[in-house]
Amino acid sequence: MNGTPLKTCVLALALGGLADLTGWGAPALLFTKGIIHTASQGTITNGLVLVESNCITGVYDPARGEAPPNSGADTAVINLNGAQLYPGLIDLDSGLGLTEVEAVRATDDLNEVGDFTPDVESWIAVNPDSELLPVARANGIAYFEPVPQGSLVAGQSALLAMDGWTWEQMLVKHPVALHLFWPDLSLDTTPKERLPAAATVKSLMDQDQERRKKLAAIKSFFDDARAYAHARASSHPGAVIPAWEAMLPALRGEIPVVIHAGEIRQIKSAVNWAVTNHLRMVLAGGMDAWRVAGLLASNNIPVIYEQEFTQPVRDYEPLDVHYTAPEVLRQAGVRVIFSTGGSAFEAAMARNLPYHAAQAVAYGYPEEEALKSLTLYPAQTLGVDGRLGSIAAGRDATLFICDGSLFDLRTNVRRLWIAGREINLQSRHTRLYEKYRSRPR
Repeated sequence: MNGTPLKTCVLALALGGLADLTGWGAPALLFTKGIIHTASQGTITNGLVLVESNCITGVYDPARGEAPPNSGADTAVINLNGAQLYPGLIDLDSGLGLTEVEAVRATDDLNEVGDFTPDVESWIAVNPDSELLPVARANGIAYFEPVPQGSLVAGQSALLAMDGWTWEQMLVKHPVALHLFWPDLSLDTTPKERLPAAATVKSLMDQDQERRKKLAAIKSFFDDARAYAHARASSHPGAVIPAWEAMLPALRGEIPVVIHAGEIRQIKSAVNWAVTNHLRMVLAGGMDAWRVAGLLASNNIPVIYEQEFTQPVRDYEPLDVHYTAPEVLRQAGVRVIFSTGGSAFEAAMARNLPYHAAQAVAYGYPEEEALKSLTLYPAQTLGVDGRLGSIAAGRDATLFICDGSLFDLRTNVRRLWIAGREINLQSRHTRLYEKYRSRPR
């Protein structure tokens, strides 16, 4: 856990493509006498973390005889006094930045028009002044992935920091994934006489034909994209088409295809299709993922699990079916990532991300694994684990101080740094609290 040369950190930042090195040249920081949750190398009691030029240059365990080099006069020492230090959390598959008030259409930029819009870039539509961002940030969320919603292929997503005046300053990496919403494969077998609008109900045969058409359309779209890729690689590439260009990183395996599916038939169909087409798949949603944990593990498919507080959908399922699902997946060998989901309502609930993991911990999911599911695993999935997701030498200095365990509802985040810059934790919630706390009595 010893430090690495400062030039290694500078190189990591340069290669990572961070648009804005806000806070560059800030004084060095030395965190002491705290519980350091590294995410990558366990927990260090009474550990030390050295930050220089926005990078973590050393993590030290005094119990092993490790100590930082002599600090300069400009090094600010932060005595944690037994508080806990965590790496910044990463919220994947989120609606943050794309929506504000669900009932006000002008503030909602989540949904795209059309079945196939792979060239949509969600990060361009992010509102840096969203009131939801500071609220989520105040609970330790430092990075988020705004995801476009749609019918089938909705577009591309990026990873953004919770700090910046513009989306360009917030941008960390783009694109990080292509998003595909798998068709619903269930059939509505309710008799027509039980439905209020019986005349509009489709027959089972019509429903089956409709879902077959959608699956065929997906296959045809990706086949056409491959044909375009082959043409681009030939000596006669032809015209450049933005929609097909946007498909190239996913077809080359440079970014994953995040397939949004929940029901078991959807998941099986999507996995079979992705494996057959040699695509890097990540499953998002994953309500029934625990039912096919072996299938997901054997194909090395991570799960962005969003159903921790979803009620059981089948009358024979136990109450805790979704509480225990992450542990079922973990024991099968599936990498689990927690998310609150990408809808407008869930964007307002993004601050509750740590509590989704905490609920799984209460039902058997290991606490160290839960931390990785909020930090290291999202970073690995998006290919930014060389910079984010852990407290380790060479990583960005993105970390926060808690007065207790992250997985305790009573815990408060006291201070937060993103890429070495300390962030004000004031939000609409704190402003309203102060306003009404001082009201006339």
